[in-house]
Amino acid sequence: MDIRVRFGRNVRALRAETGLSQDEFADKVGVHRTYMSGIERGVRAPTIIVVEKIAKALGVSAGKLFD
Repeated sequence: MDIRVRFGRNVRALRAETGLSQDEFADKVGVHRTYMSGIERGVRAPTIIVVEKIAKALGVSAGKLFD
């Protein structure tokens, strides 16, 4: 499986556990909703800075997002 797809699925699953909508989560991370949508669908490759912001917003290590 492509690493972008695996990363996106993990982000989506963890975000869903928080109960936040994609729009609310994108605001919390500081990115546009359409960019977050692309990440979750595995069609966007976020920078390491964005990976760190996502991990912090989810309260997990960046490495957990790639498991």
